[in-house]
Amino acid sequence: MAAPSAEQQNGQSDESDLQSPISTNYEDSETESGEGALPDYVVELIEKEIGVDLKSLKKVSALLEKLTAENKLLEEQVLTVSSSVPLRVSAALSAAEESRVSLEGLLQRERVLSNTLIQHLQGAQPWADSLGRTLEQLDNTEKHMKYLQCLSRIEELSDSIQQCLITNSIWEAVVAVGSMASLDVGLKQSGCSHLQAFLRETLCFWHKIIKDRLAGDFEELLIQLHWPFISPPTQSLSPPANAQELHSQLELLVAQLLSLQTSDDLISEKPTSVSRVGLPPTTPLSLPVQIMLLPLSKRFRYHFTGNRQTNSLNKPEWFLTQVLMWMGNSSNFMEEKIQPILDRNGANVNAKVELCRGLLTLAQEKLALDAPRLLYDDALFCHLVDEILQFERELRTTHSYPSTLPGVLHVLLEEVVLQKWLTVERKMAIEKVDAMLSAEGAWSSQYKDISDMDELKAPDCAETFMTLLLVITDRYRALPCPRAQLRFLALQRELVDDFRIRLTQVMKEESRNPLGARYCAILNAANYISTVLGDWGDNVFFLQLQQSAVALGEEELLGPLGVTESGRLASLEGSLFEGLLGLLERLRGDMLGRLLEAVMRDVQKKAQPYCRDRWLSLPSQCDQATMSLSSLACPLMLCLRDHLLQLQQMLCLPLFQTGWQDLAERLDLFLYQNVILYNHFNEGGAAQLQFDMTRNLFPLFGHYCKRPENFFKHVKEACVILCLNVGSALLLRDVLRQQPSPTSALNELGVYRLAPCDVLILLNLRASWPGK
Repeated sequence: MAAPSAEQQNGQSDESDLQSPISTNYEDSETESGEGALPDYVVELIEKEIGVDLKSLKKVSALLEKLTAENKLLEEQVLTVSSSVPLRVSAALSAAEESRVSLEGLLQRERVLSNTLIQHLQGAQPWADSLGRTLEQLDNTEKHMKYLQCLSRIEELSDSIQQCLITNSIWEAVVAVGSMASLDVGLKQSGCSHLQAFLRETLCFWHKIIKDRLAGDFEELLIQLHWPFISPPTQSLSPPANAQELHSQLELLVAQLLSLQTSDDLISEKPTSVSRVGLPPTTPLSLPVQIMLLPLSKRFRYHFTGNRQTNSLNKPEWFLTQVLMWMGNSSNFMEEKIQPILDRNGANVNAKVELCRGLLTLAQEKLALDAPRLLYDDALFCHLVDEILQFERELRTTHSYPSTLPGVLHVLLEEVVLQKWLTVERKMAIEKVDAMLSAEGAWSSQYKDISDMDELKAPDCAETFMTLLLVITDRYRALPCPRAQLRFLALQRELVDDFRIRLTQVMKEESRNPLGARYCAILNAANYISTVLGDWGDNVFFLQLQQSAVALGEEELLGPLGVTESGRLASLEGSLFEGLLGLLERLRGDMLGRLLEAVMRDVQKKAQPYCRDRWLSLPSQCDQATMSLSSLACPLMLCLRDHLLQLQQMLCLPLFQTGWQDLAERLDLFLYQNVILYNHFNEGGAAQLQFDMTRNLFPLFGHYCKRPENFFKHVKEACVILCLNVGSALLLRDVLRQQPSPTSALNELGVYRLAPCDVLILLNLRASWPGK
């Protein structure tokens, strides 16, 4: 009975705990209210269950029973939870204890097994050592056996080759040499240096004997075939009697030499490095072509080395032309005789290209030797560069040499040679610019008498300068290195900026006469250079250079760019000439502005009498038979007409289009401010002003556009306001004074530019008001 009483006590304790918050809240609420009012939650419960109807008080007993039942249910739940917790804790402790005991047992077994394993390993170690020594001996024995097998194989192949040579079985000897070469390749990673050396010596020995024999036979056969073709070959009327036999021998010897290619490549291989002429490593020439090149190489060295008269530093075209001639003379023979044999033997080689490669090697070595000797003579160096570029063009076009293979331009990419080339280009370009600017006809256009070709009216100096830049582009366009091309592009940008500075200096000298022919020629020159550079910015070649500049991070060319600028250039939105175009545009804008200011000064001077005309006392339109141009406006119109014709003759079409439009806008503001706003107008004055503007001024500009009045919006709209009849003017004045936004009323009259306040000012300038 003790346990139940304890549980009962716990239950009572829990009940008191559950009831205590309610009691506390109630007391607190009573304390806070100060008047003994019920807590809010009690009031809400009573209102919900009983309501305000006194007849519902009979529900109190049912509510009390319900709450008592809920309270009892909560007590039972608390008793159940409090009684089950100690049982779960006890079970968890028991499980933990069992796990600890099991773990100690496992650890004990592990220690026993570990000791047993250590004892076993200690006992088996002598057996393992003995077995390792035995296996090592077997491995060494196997290596010795393979070593001896290789030696035996080498001796066997050597004896076979010797026997084949004795019996004149060249094909079998060639096959045996090929097997020996394959064995050499297989031993490269073996680490047997002595065996490799012995095999390589044996291979070289037999390869040289067989190659010399085949080469001798091949050379004799080539002589019978009239090789080499020093001059263009001539077609004989009838083939030689033994032509078929010669062809069979040629096919046999070429096939045998091709079979020696692997061993020849092994023997002639060199450490991978860049060659002395700055060329990337290339594959060796095929053996038949090497032998065919021997007589040509001998002739080349005879004529173009040593103290021969043909070996002249100032005549590089001699040996370059000779190489091209040999290529052309030998082309048919290589394509018709040698190429089919190569194809039948499965050689993936182009006979004509192989011969060109060999001949190019001679030219490359010669150029690499001569170029450093010409660095201190500008004239000879320029001549050498011209000949190299011409040789490269003929090589790629006439002889169809693949673009994937290097030509002779790599000689020009050596740093000292490239720097010299850049220096000479800069020096010669500056000298030519000095000469062209000081020439008598520097500022006149050579096409001035041909209207169809003189749209840009470029002076001779500007056109010659851009031609100079274009020639420089053509010279470095073929270079195989983008970084070198970008250095030339930087030089071109430098030359353009220098020419712009020269234009600015000449412009300052001519600024006192901005309407003169030379000043306009300078303006045309700036526009022409800007136009050409804009076209270059869209050229594929310069777009490729732009991509290369961004990829290589050429800060010297691009300058310090942010992420946005680099992204624009990379996406081809910008141009490498943007900076120069901006400077040229500023120069063009300043010069055109000064030119128009000079025109406006002259026009304003002629317009002063017209500005002070008697606009208040002019007769009305009804009193005149016909309207005519105001006499005071004639000097203004004549001056304006003369200047427009002069500008049209001296400026190129794009500049003239911009110029007359800007002039029209300036004239519009001048007339509006100095004629219209400066005077008052009666009906006749307003009509005369409108006639002068619409029938005389606007048509002057009608030669250049269909609707010239659109460039005189202030004057046109002011004339509309001044020429309104009195009733319309009164109505408009009332609308402007009463409505906050009278835009629609103005638009109905055709007034879009003038503000309502400006229209009121114009209305006040009218003299024809009732009562005045």
